Amino acid sequence: MDSENNQSTGSDVESENETYERPPSSYGSMKSECDDMEKRSDKEEEGGGGISEVVCFAAPDPPAPPVVGSQMGHSRYTETLCTEATEQTRPPGGMVIDAGSEELDDLEDAELDDDDELLTTCSPEPPEPLEMEGLPQEDESSQPGKLDPELDMPYIFKSIQEVISRLNKDEMFKFKIWFKKWEPLPVLQEVLDGDVLDFVDKIIELFGLDKALSQTISTLERLEKTEEINELNTKCAKAIFRFYLKEYLFRKSQITHEGVPQPGKQQFLNAVYVAPQISIRGFGGVDPSHEILAQTPKPIQVPSEDSFVALNDLFRLKKEDGSPVKTVVTTGIPGVGMSVSVAKFCLDWSEEKANRDIQYVLKLSFRDLRYFRHKEYEKEGISMQEILEYCHAPIKGLKILQEENAKYIIIMDCYDCYEAPLDFQNAPVVTDNDAKAHISTLIVNLIRGNLLPNARLWILGRRAAITEIPSKFVDVVAELQGFSDEMKDQYLTQRFTDPQLAAKIVRHYKRVPIIQILARQPFFTWIVAKIFKSCFKQGNYGSNKPRVTPLLIHFIIIQTNRMLKFYFRKKDNEKWTDDEVNLLRMLGKMSFKMLEKNTNVFTEEDVKDVSLELNEVVVFSGLCTELIPTAISGKRTFCFSHYTIQEFMAALYVFLAFYLDSKNVLESGFLPRVLLYKYNGKSAAGLVQCAVSRTLGSKLGHYDMFLRYLCGMFSPHCYNNLLQGFLYSHGMPKVEGLKEVEQLLEQTIQTAPEERKRNLYECLREMTQEDE
Repeated sequence: MDSENNQSTGSDVESENETYERPPSSYGSMKSECDDMEKRSDKEEEGGGGISEVVCFAAPDPPAPPVVGSQMGHSRYTETLCTEATEQTRPPGGMVIDAGSEELDDLEDAELDDDDELLTTCSPEPPEPLEMEGLPQEDESSQPGKLDPELDMPYIFKSIQEVISRLNKDEMFKFKIWFKKWEPLPVLQEVLDGDVLDFVDKIIELFGLDKALSQTISTLERLEKTEEINELNTKCAKAIFRFYLKEYLFRKSQITHEGVPQPGKQQFLNAVYVAPQISIRGFGGVDPSHEILAQTPKPIQVPSEDSFVALNDLFRLKKEDGSPVKTVVTTGIPGVGMSVSVAKFCLDWSEEKANRDIQYVLKLSFRDLRYFRHKEYEKEGISMQEILEYCHAPIKGLKILQEENAKYIIIMDCYDCYEAPLDFQNAPVVTDNDAKAHISTLIVNLIRGNLLPNARLWILGRRAAITEIPSKFVDVVAELQGFSDEMKDQYLTQRFTDPQLAAKIVRHYKRVPIIQILARQPFFTWIVAKIFKSCFKQGNYGSNKPRVTPLLIHFIIIQTNRMLKFYFRKKDNEKWTDDEVNLLRMLGKMSFKMLEKNTNVFTEEDVKDVSLELNEVVVFSGLCTELIPTAISGKRTFCFSHYTIQEFMAALYVFLAFYLDSKNVLESGFLPRVLLYKYNGKSAAGLVQCAVSRTLGSKLGHYDMFLRYLCGMFSPHCYNNLLQGFLYSHGMPKVEGLKEVEQLLEQTIQTAPEERKRNLYECLREMTQEDE
């Protein structure tokens, strides 16, 4: 009905004016340069004042909110879609009717068919505000927020118009022709016709603000209009830098390499991303759930649902005094998805889906900052401005980050990759962005707020590393909690294009409770998806329940490979050295000691007891995390990212001692005398018998999962395929006496108490089942 009304109004105007007259632009002072477009008919001037308007609202669904960006469709109205986005001339979904015109009488007398839209004519009083779902709110804390005036459409529109208005007729013709060559357009005639205002209006509508500005500058370069280029660069410096950041972050973030980066094995982030739970009152991020135990030896707290916050709302949080947060620290257990969360945050900002009021989002990863610790920077040092220019070259010569009203976020991820201490107590104060100092001193002063005081900092890293930052410099500590049950299914469903395969995998992983628990960790969910997808290519796969031992072997191997790449800059699939083998074996030894003590928490002293460094265990390994210090002890305590990983590592230690050293570490009075002569303690059956004896002689759940993993490692698929080439070389002999182990388990199942039989059966299945 709006378009019909506009058409009818337009026909009346045309009947009294032979030439078409463009209505005034809604950009305020941005008037056309053409004299004939500035003329208004006498009748229009006489009828324009003091006439009331009747606002009519249509009943159908509300219109979508105005979108700033590329709009390939054409407007139904005389004003373009871009014009509507800057200053609406009518209420959303409404129609304006001149009460003094003949059209109103005609509309009242018109008979509407049953299929026509029913219009409700409101009184001249302001109507009640419509609550339309999906439309952005007007308050400051809402998404997507309000732009800085120099980054919004009216300012950029006017800047482009003023600059290209100086071109003469020939230059303007060349400009339009060359501008069109950036992208083939079906609207050549529309671009060539009309004045400067029409042209700028059209290119912003078709390309969006960023591309229109960028291509205007590029076209002026072809015309060699240096003065105009410099003026536009000066006027729109903020918009140009923001456009660079959006393009840069979009390029870096739109593609994700799940798990281990491999060429050609990437996915579109938006296609596979599932937002994990983020809590601002976390306790370490460890899931206390267990398949057999009612609770872990030392109970672990979990955050309540009212503490969860959305990823894009982290910088919408308020401090106790009501002021916005400045420094947000985000942590979580290894594999919980911190890097993916950073990528999603950057992608949403670059696509203007969230945080549009944030002028700039810059990345200063600690992985890049450690480069400035090289000897060449030790003597002279480096300034913060030089670091910004090194990481983001277009900021050279600009002081936009130092402006009083600047509103931007600096993302400093991979804190644990810096691998050097930061002295927050003794580092000298640096307030000048151009002053040179050691890189560690600059980082400390950036976090203190002395450098770039307007910056909002988002620091991400492993908890054992970020605890180095004094709490007085941190406003919020957010903790990634991983996937809920619904999120696990959502991720596994949407990452596969084949819905039948996705449904099979979702059903399959739920058949083993411990796999479903571990899938709370997004990285482990990816392992499940990767392995099960490969397995389901076999025609007969899926008849048996999946085994958990192979999945956990894949988990520790991939995490160790990631450690070598991220922290030690090794190449993909580089052969492990004795250091990596020793790290896992000693981690397993510590796990076994903890299992014997019936504890799931360790301290720095426990790490030293197995001759390891704290950092390589709780940061580099990717298997452990730090817990929140208790008020009673105040001591730093750590644990594995899940209790069952500790059980697995203990089983791995026992198996490797048997397989590589011919040693039975379980042979310490637990083997019944009746069986001393039946099974040799150094045989596989003797080792398993010791483990069975410990399991049945302890409370339910103490050694049950340990026994299951130990039996699983005796599977030829595990020890002869998966572990071989990593923890020991190829060509190692096969384990003898597996038939005796199988018979032992079968006999034990027959005589064991009922509550023990299920797990013993699972132990037998882990060892004998051939598929994963």
